[in-house]
Amino acid sequence: MYAGSCLCGEIAYTISACAENASHCYCTMCQKQHGAASGSYINVASAAFRYTAGEALVVAYESSPGVTRCFCKRCGSTLTWQMAQHNGRIAVTLGTLDTPFEGEVTREIHPENKPRWTPRAK
Repeated sequence: MYAGSCLCGEIAYTISACAENASHCYCTMCQKQHGAASGSYINVASAAFRYTAGEALVVAYESSPGVTRCFCKRCGSTLTWQMAQHNGRIAVTLGTLDTPFEGEVTREIHPENKPRWTPRAK
């Protein structure tokens, strides 16, 4: 089980299933949403993700048709994104986990958009 929260601590959540497909996404939407080179996520079953506090502070934004990104309206922390066509799965931001993630990031998505200022594999 994993637990997580936003920066201000008003929103909290739990994940009650195994995380799959940890990834760094370098698409321009993730870069803008995170203000960083990539967004880092784990993929879990939607039924295993539950807000335990502050759900009224969660704002949903449809960033493109069928893609919804959620964040805290108080502190701006990016929490999740979900595709309508995969409504049984949800991507949760690794940076909001309070429970250490012991897995490995196994995928880089849209590496062609990786900024030149980020470290390159040697």
